[in-house]
Amino acid sequence: MAHSTAAPADRLQVPLLTEVLYDGRFDDLHRPWTEIFRRDVFRYRDGLSPAERSELAYERLRVVNEEIESVAGMVTATDQLVALHEWLGVVDGSLTTLATIHYNLFLGSILRLDPGRTIDLLPFTRLRQYGTTLITELGYGNNAAELETTATYRTETDTFVLHTPSLGAQKFMPNTGPAGGPKSGLVAARLIVRGQDCGVFLFLVPLRDGQGPLPGIRVRPLSEIPGSAIDHALTSFDQVGLPRTALLAGDHADLTTEGAFHSTLGSRRRRFLRSIQRVTTGKLCLSAAALAGARACLTISVRYAHRRHTFAPASRTGVPVFDYRCHQTRLLGVTARAYAATFLLRETTRRCAGSDNTDTAEAEVLVAAAKGWITWQSRDIVVESRERCGAQGLLSANRIVDLLTPIESTITAEGDNLVIWTKAGADMLIGRGYSPPPPPAARTGPLTDCALLLDLLVRHERYCHQYARGRLSCPGADPMERWNHAVNPALDLVDAYAARRAAQAFLAAADRVGDDATRRLLEQLFQLFALQRLAPHAGLLLADGHLTAEAVRDLAPAVDRVSAALAPDALALVEAFAIPDAILQAPIATDGYEAAYDDPEGPWQPPPLG
Repeated sequence: MAHSTAAPADRLQVPLLTEVLYDGRFDDLHRPWTEIFRRDVFRYRDGLSPAERSELAYERLRVVNEEIESVAGMVTATDQLVALHEWLGVVDGSLTTLATIHYNLFLGSILRLDPGRTIDLLPFTRLRQYGTTLITELGYGNNAAELETTATYRTETDTFVLHTPSLGAQKFMPNTGPAGGPKSGLVAARLIVRGQDCGVFLFLVPLRDGQGPLPGIRVRPLSEIPGSAIDHALTSFDQVGLPRTALLAGDHADLTTEGAFHSTLGSRRRRFLRSIQRVTTGKLCLSAAALAGARACLTISVRYAHRRHTFAPASRTGVPVFDYRCHQTRLLGVTARAYAATFLLRETTRRCAGSDNTDTAEAEVLVAAAKGWITWQSRDIVVESRERCGAQGLLSANRIVDLLTPIESTITAEGDNLVIWTKAGADMLIGRGYSPPPPPAARTGPLTDCALLLDLLVRHERYCHQYARGRLSCPGADPMERWNHAVNPALDLVDAYAARRAAQAFLAAADRVGDDATRRLLEQLFQLFALQRLAPHAGLLLADGHLTAEAVRDLAPAVDRVSAALAPDALALVEAFAIPDAILQAPIATDGYEAAYDDPEGPWQPPPLG
């Protein structure tokens, strides 16, 4: 067995890898957060109760808020908001949840829906009050456009009455509990004017002061979520009066004092989607947080694999577990996926950096596909990283297991992945925001040819599109049955589309690198990503004549060959994530990690002097 020849990170152009991973903006967008999150207030703390962890998360958000030069400016700058979430995702999952609710959903929605700036934002930008959102109801999650909470306009008083009419209309899971102090919320409610249902809008509602919930507002805590410290609750309203200024109608609707309602959008569903448009930006933020947590776990696991020794044939001293090819292919495989997901995140963020760019059908499909793909990849990366660390990976002190629950939350939040992919798949099949890529020219070459590998990913996506379209054309079936014939192939199409976009972004990033050695390293990592991605589809590619039988037989050996070539650079590849040890905070990711378990009274200690 060949022993590990991992080179020190400083010999392998790690700064160049960092530069390409962070799109050339590490110093201005990311480095400041790495300095802030080194502080003691963000250090891992063991043994805290759920209530203590919840209060700590709110305290940490206050510290973060003090470092933001312009809160409103950050909230409206997608790249800045995404960068913040990348580092929150490494530090504290509960803090990440609070930040995305307060900054993106709450403040972002107000800034978008209050163009006249009639609302005083100072209490929220200075965090004298926390902002939350109350959209999902017990009976209405991804079908929130059908929710039941009502806000009835009274012309005689020029006010609204907010009310929860049924058990299923209780607002489900907002952070309306006592932690953090005074709070206000954006409540999604059905606007009723003179008996007319005008659709769902957001209303700004004071929820609680220092003494508790305000009159007419009932808050009941939900059961604890392991690994999360958010004060989630069920919240309901009993005839709560609201002023006219509570309605956030944006520039797409208007309500006169005489009770005349007007909207530039004829569809109630479109009015609702316009009101919750910040959910799209939230998908990017949560993708960034999940991926950052996954990169942290991967860093820990790869470092540990080089420090943890085990037996080896014909060796008396043992070898690092990373010397085993089975360890290498798994960890390097998820490293390749982490890079691919990072490049997809960068590409998607660039496409949506403008304040209105997320409104286009193409952007909606791309963001939905990227969110599902990145967060699912992130979970896979963390699970693989945890397993490769054995029992050490189960200890909270080593961070990995505690980073998994927040990633699970991102898979559900801002639209359950399966549901948003189902909608994206439906849009793609009817050509809304998507056209299949053109067929590539016939190409031959070795399985290490990056252009060939990309062509094969394109061919797989085109097959998925054609097959799903064919399944949708089911003669004689009712609409539900036709969709059920096509839905799983449509999901395969979304997956293939996201992987192809990630692959294109990967190669484009590699092409931007001027240093030959660094570019070759990225191309090898791309090869591993593409080979492992294509392997499950080799049979279809063979059947359609895009792969030869010889190439199919060579897929697994090719994965081994590329992994062996990449193995010496594994440490450099994860060091490029640029996560300082003071933020990583995992004993097994450091040299001499056994010292974290030293017992000052252990029998191995030298006897006291004298």
